[in-house]
Amino acid sequence: MLTLAINPVVFELGGLSIRWYGLILGAAALAGLLLAVWEGKRFGIKPDFFMDLLLFGAPSAIIAARIYYVAFKWEDYKDNPIDIFKIWEGGIAIYGAIIGAFICGIIYARYKGYSFIRIADICMPSILIGQMIGRWGNFMNQEAYGAPVGEDFLRNTLHIPSFIVDHMFIVDQAFPGGAFRHPAFLYESLWSLVGLGILFVLRRQKFLRAGELMASYFIWYSIGRFLIEALRIDSLAFIGPSWLASLINGLWSPMDAVFDAGYLDPSYGNIRISQMLALLLILAAIAFIVIRRLNGGPKVYYSDPVVTTKPERNGMVTDTAPAASEQAVEPVNTKPESGGESDPPRA
Repeated sequence: MLTLAINPVVFELGGLSIRWYGLILGAAALAGLLLAVWEGKRFGIKPDFFMDLLLFGAPSAIIAARIYYVAFKWEDYKDNPIDIFKIWEGGIAIYGAIIGAFICGIIYARYKGYSFIRIADICMPSILIGQMIGRWGNFMNQEAYGAPVGEDFLRNTLHIPSFIVDHMFIVDQAFPGGAFRHPAFLYESLWSLVGLGILFVLRRQKFLRAGELMASYFIWYSIGRFLIEALRIDSLAFIGPSWLASLINGLWSPMDAVFDAGYLDPSYGNIRISQMLALLLILAAIAFIVIRRLNGGPKVYYSDPVVTTKPERNGMVTDTAPAASEQAVEPVNTKPESGGESDPPRA
């Protein structure tokens, strides 16, 4: 069958291949940086802070994502360890990237004297737009696709553009003659786009407290990842208790009315790791919001000023009077006991 599959290599310069995958990841990182800088200006945080955070965070995310992926695919790499470094061929796990980015963010935010939760709130839309754009790198590499599906379903039921449908005709070991596949990358990219709009609206609401935008990101993204992951045939998996596998399959079963789940080799695993992590993150994020609210905290809202305890590391003036210096490092949740204007009550 003749299709219009896209060449994953943009051009070659000498012996160096410039691939769409790398260019798209670079564009994703740039878009995330611009969003963070834009929102950071609202809180008086200099662009240099986010530029340095990206400088350290991007490599940390990529390394952690690769380690995460290789750890669960070790059988494919143990005889050819040099392949571990070929990230341009794909094979990075998004949850590993999030872990790496968060570890780097915690260290860097503390070094700069900021609350990590406040910085994470600002950066959540950046992570989501990065995922939204980055998934198109999977498209160019013809990876992260789903189970076989009818061409008519893609073109006439979902009305997916032809250039995507054509590139989803995959030839692999399971189907040597080729078959159309679910564009799981597209589903996740569109889910992230909708989530980005939700986060934009949420962060302008007066009731939103510190840390809740971060939790909202994990809830939204994890719901989508749980639903979409079951469509894929390349999921990282493990053999776990049958009751857990039944629970996960039962939660996903309403999707059977529209989509067929991707095949998962029982000898490899019966539980998709990303689905299990998604459920845990959804529960943890909901508990994070509810428990803090029930306990009366936090007193800090998303819209409150973001301050640092180490202004000298952020290019701020430090030779001020003692009173002014104390004010600069005062936690944002400190309220005057009497006198002056007070904030209006918020939910």
